[in-house]
Amino acid sequence: MSDKKPRISLRDLRYVVDDREILGGITLDVAPGEILCVMGLSGAGKSTILRCIAGLISATGGELLVDGVDIVGMKERELLPIRAKMGVVFQYAALFDSMNVYGNVAFGLLRGLRCKEYKKKRRPEIAELVAEHLREVGLPGIEKRLPSELSGGMRRRVGLARALATEPEIILYDEPTSGLDPVTAAAIDHLIVRTRERKNVTSVVVSHDMQSIFRIADKILMLYEGKAQIYGTADEVRGSTDPIVQQFIRGEIEGPIEIG
Repeated sequence: MSDKKPRISLRDLRYVVDDREILGGITLDVAPGEILCVMGLSGAGKSTILRCIAGLISATGGELLVDGVDIVGMKERELLPIRAKMGVVFQYAALFDSMNVYGNVAFGLLRGLRCKEYKKKRRPEIAELVAEHLREVGLPGIEKRLPSELSGGMRRRVGLARALATEPEIILYDEPTSGLDPVTAAAIDHLIVRTRERKNVTSVVVSHDMQSIFRIADKILMLYEGKAQIYGTADEVRGSTDPIVQQFIRGEIEGPIEIG
């Protein structure tokens, strides 16, 4: 993967709000098909990076290139073709409670950025697409169920099916295993890796779950006070002699990270 042009590049990326530096100069590359995991304390800037990549907010400095195109400062209309390449799996899935599973998965097809393309399809074709993506995440035949009838792990998988429905080239995951038991979390991790293998999607995963991160990551970025404390492979992070990194990955109270 290293010999290919980066799918996503951050160059001295900065985000400042009211003189508060949330991101302080992040530089990294995400190769096609790579899984980047972003970890750090709450408030370290993890979700800010995800929102910048998705074009939901614009960085206040540096460059953020998607397929070689710098999206920093782009207008909403200019961002649409970039966003059309992306799928987002929200924390706790963020399904629409009033819609059944079919409606949730079909939502991106019929109301998303590529809706004009999918609205040309007949209803049976849409139904087959929904069924296909539910099969991909191991949930065949649940189209008529409501989110309230699903377990937490099932809701996450429906959220992934919804993200996959529009055939994204990049998937952004916000805490995909948060609040799940270890077995279900491992199943979600397996889906993330399998999705990469089958679809060659590029993935950015924000997570606090160290087991999950070490299971799936090709590269890991740890943010601390808005800076890149470490950026490297899982082995490089495990073997780091940085006391901040070691305290975080071990979940220890004693160390340079002050618990407020």
